[in-house]
Amino acid sequence: MDSQPPANGSSPSTIGDLWNRAASLIPTSSSIFPGKFSNLYRQTFTKKRHVSFPLPLPSDFPCSSANISADTSRIYIVLEEIMADVLSNLHDIQKSLEFWQSRAEGSNARKAYFMVFERGPVAFLDESRKLVRKSLGEDSAMQHLSQTSSSHMFDRMRVLMELRSSLASFLAQLYVELDKRGGDLLKNPEKSLPSLLVVIDRLFSNLEGSFSHLHAARESDSSIEGSYSIPLVFDRLSEVNEEGSQWTDCELTDAINLVHKNLEKLNSYLSVMVGKHRKPRRMTLYWVRYTCGAVGLSILSIWLLRHSSLMGSSDIENWNHDAKEATVSFFSDHVEQPLLAIRDELFDTFRKRHKGVMEAEEVQLTQDSLHRMLRNFCEQAKPEKVSDNATDQEMLEVVMHRYEKELVHPIHNLFSGELARGMLIQVQKLKLDIETAMLELEQILRANEINFAILAALPAFFLTLGMLALLRTWVKQDSKAQGRGRIARIHRRLLVVEIEKRIMQYQSYIEQGRDKDAETVFGLLIYSLERLYRVVETPAKTSGEWDLVKQDLIELGRPQQQTSYKLTVTQRLVTVYDCLLPSLKLQ
Repeated sequence: MDSQPPANGSSPSTIGDLWNRAASLIPTSSSIFPGKFSNLYRQTFTKKRHVSFPLPLPSDFPCSSANISADTSRIYIVLEEIMADVLSNLHDIQKSLEFWQSRAEGSNARKAYFMVFERGPVAFLDESRKLVRKSLGEDSAMQHLSQTSSSHMFDRMRVLMELRSSLASFLAQLYVELDKRGGDLLKNPEKSLPSLLVVIDRLFSNLEGSFSHLHAARESDSSIEGSYSIPLVFDRLSEVNEEGSQWTDCELTDAINLVHKNLEKLNSYLSVMVGKHRKPRRMTLYWVRYTCGAVGLSILSIWLLRHSSLMGSSDIENWNHDAKEATVSFFSDHVEQPLLAIRDELFDTFRKRHKGVMEAEEVQLTQDSLHRMLRNFCEQAKPEKVSDNATDQEMLEVVMHRYEKELVHPIHNLFSGELARGMLIQVQKLKLDIETAMLELEQILRANEINFAILAALPAFFLTLGMLALLRTWVKQDSKAQGRGRIARIHRRLLVVEIEKRIMQYQSYIEQGRDKDAETVFGLLIYSLERLYRVVETPAKTSGEWDLVKQDLIELGRPQQQTSYKLTVTQRLVTVYDCLLPSLKLQ
């Protein structure tokens, strides 16, 4: 049932709760405005996103129905916010941890480069000064820089790993408790809500203890100034009789507000801690490139200004005119004309073309004339009659044999013999060979006109192909796991592999009796499932498989489910569902 506020209006209400949240954002002497602003942004983003792994509650659990109390609806919303915020913080920690791990695995030169060039201009000047001072001394400057870099990275990795372990353990405990109490929340929410709130309060207390241990263990040896100067202290529930009478509506409302307040404290604390140990921002990481780009852009701007009309120069207008003409010429030479040539070649036959340099009829005339000349010569040179079946080659042998004899007395036979006639026959034979070669060459050129046209269009073809590839990548968003391309599919399949590894690791820790480590791995399993849940939703809905995929992911997150069944589900995910199959090119 809904709670009724007293007449004096002192009890919290929805409007009052919102006013308290807004007032808590005002910076005071003990508050940190950046953390509050980050917390507000996180809450807004989480509500807009509203895509998180489902709570382990019955599928028919009412979250906004009219037949339940407002407190039940509020605790459901708070639970969703806890899950979303913890998973979001885990994601931030995981991204920074992966960055530091990749840098720590690099060579000493790569670590030194990071310390000098990838931490901002202030660090660049400071490290350069130290490097020069060490170089002038007896110590090895590069070795000292490499050791400093390793200490810098491993210190952040240790803190992030402990933060991740504590959050994952908190997430696992909350998930298991919700899985146990889901049925009771559905059947008897009046009795189950108080015990659930007490459990959540205990979980926050355990998390505070974990962070206090982290604070005490790392405060003395941390190389990061001010890393552990902000203790985390959660508010606690007042002592109530858990097994006695039911809580009043005011007590339930106060407990829910307390949980929400503790969640805000957790987000503020993590925003500071992760902010001190997170990977450098992109602007800091690539500040050298951005600086060079800014300097180059400034020089280019000054150079363009000098050649612009503002300074009385017409160079830019001339360059624009030349570029326009070059573009038109390129389009005409490599796009329009080749396409027209290909069209003409495909739709016009050789009979519709203009007359060539050499035609087959002309070659035939020359060949017939040579044949007659050879026959007349042979009939006069030989006493016997020439056979009608004699080929040009046979008759040409007779001519050449007689020609050789005539060359013995060239001057005499030139005027009274057959020498001149034999020379004219050879000229005619040479003419026939030349015409035959020209005819064959023209036929080859005509047959390859379409190839030449295609060759001329190749630059435009490759340019168009590159633009289409860029457009395809942009449309499919192939670089992200939410995309539809090959790279996105690979990322989603790798997430399934990560889930399978965590399931096997969890089972291994359980068998070894390492319950604390198993609890942490189970929290990381929920985090991996949430990542896959978010990235696979859109492609699964497109392929019509979302309902089945969602149910399988929920089954993988059930704490009491058998490991063998979970491994069977992971195999089904990567072998059955189209949204998780490899691309056709890889099959």
